[in-house]
Amino acid sequence: MNIGIRTDSSTAIGTGHVMRCLTLADALRAAGARVVFACRDLPGNLNAYISSKGYAVHTLAGIENLVWEEDAAHMKALLASEPTAPDWLIVDHYALDARWESAIRPSVGRIMVIDDLANRRHDCDLLLDQNFYPDAELRYRALVPPHGTQLLGPRHALLRPEFNDAARYRKKRDGAISQIFIFFGGSDPTNETEKALCAIRKLDRADLHLDVVVGNANPNRDRIEALCAQIPNAAFHCQIANIATLMTRADLAIGAGGASTWERCYLGLPALTIIVADNQAETTRALADIGAVWNLGTADTVTADAIACALDEILSDSDAVCGKSRAALRVMGVADDRPVDASAADAIAARLFAMLNDLRLIEVNT
Repeated sequence: MNIGIRTDSSTAIGTGHVMRCLTLADALRAAGARVVFACRDLPGNLNAYISSKGYAVHTLAGIENLVWEEDAAHMKALLASEPTAPDWLIVDHYALDARWESAIRPSVGRIMVIDDLANRRHDCDLLLDQNFYPDAELRYRALVPPHGTQLLGPRHALLRPEFNDAARYRKKRDGAISQIFIFFGGSDPTNETEKALCAIRKLDRADLHLDVVVGNANPNRDRIEALCAQIPNAAFHCQIANIATLMTRADLAIGAGGASTWERCYLGLPALTIIVADNQAETTRALADIGAVWNLGTADTVTADAIACALDEILSDSDAVCGKSRAALRVMGVADDRPVDASAADAIAARLFAMLNDLRLIEVNT
């Protein structure tokens, strides 16, 4: 089976789209599929990182403000140059919608869309939205074709296999906090990491140990590394492969409301969450409403003082810490007392193979 993936990463877009597509790509490749990526050459992109994982990356024109007609034309030209058309095209991009997908459809077998926004129509055969919404089943009712399969909710979250191993060592939480994990995504364009570090420095707590993680796409990584060197017990990590291990040993996380939310919830890691992009707002607020995270608000309103104040309260409220952990696990469908299997990517890969076989059976019988 041949798979094409259309997604982008940059300092402005972030790295989450690419990282979750890589998780699915790994599952598809393990099942025998050939996977190639098509990505724009934008500032701070992860194209070289994708290549380092063994995938071919076809580079599209690096236009910051994407115009769907131009992008579709470039994509169709790319597909025409390939020896074999993709059996599935996976699209993970907020700037692309049904118009783009309909233009591409004659060149591919089937189309899968990964979305979070539910703010535009899609011409797709399968849609994945791994986020938590109370009205999840209603959000795409008028936005996908009647034949389109919908996979909705965090139980379909594309978690890397390392989280399976990490879950076996998930902490039994007593509410005490000594180890804090700080991560605001691969690029952190609003530099929330520095805010969090300044907040902890204000508290002047020698008993707190920090794991601070940034990506290569973070434009402030050198500054953050220097700041970590000034804070006792602060360890700086850049573009690491063992992020699940760091999460497992943490008692509390401070981070963004993006894809890492599901990694934290899966491990029952309580989190102080800052909304750093519009697409994170609805899910973060919904999770806060059910007690699964602390929502500090949007990045433009959250200050280091606000983080310090919230953290100071949490450090003395062990019951709240334990409650957040239990609620986070419930969101992911995880029982408190047993290991679980983060196999959504494998299940989705199997579904793509099965749906393609169904299509081929129809073609043979018609």
